[in-house]
Amino acid sequence: MALNLAEALSSIETRAEAADWRAAIRLAGAGLVAGGATTDAYTDEMIDAVEKHGPYIVIAPGVALAHSRPSPAVLTGGLSWVSLATPVEFGNKANDPVTLVIGLAAKDHDAHLQVMRALAGVLSDGPAMKRLAVADTADEVRAVLGDLAAAAA
Repeated sequence: MALNLAEALSSIETRAEAADWRAAIRLAGAGLVAGGATTDAYTDEMIDAVEKHGPYIVIAPGVALAHSRPSPAVLTGGLSWVSLATPVEFGNKANDPVTLVIGLAAKDHDAHLQVMRALAGVLSDGPAMKRLAVADTADEVRAVLGDLAAAAA
């Protein structure tokens, strides 16, 4: 059974403001902390990963999947969703600027892959991505993602 992102998201923030990519990741990290998935240390680990490995987390045009390796800072699996009011450059020539940052905290590799499969379904659905791009509330985001999960079931 596929992961239902509408149910898996512990935090959704729409039309957020971020001065740069670090601030955008901090917003996603704050959502993971608020949802009880991670400690603040995990947010620093996500930023460190980009500083060390580059903007590999920008996985599609306009979309960053902020994450790091499983660590003691991950308390449980979790996802956060941050749509940005103003796009932010991460330094990924192919997929910048970013308007959506999804924070991922996974306890293991299998959980990471499950989220990636679910996200691939969302990212490949053009009409759903258009609806998500204009969603102004958490309820609107959940409705779109819920519709996708129901259609996939």
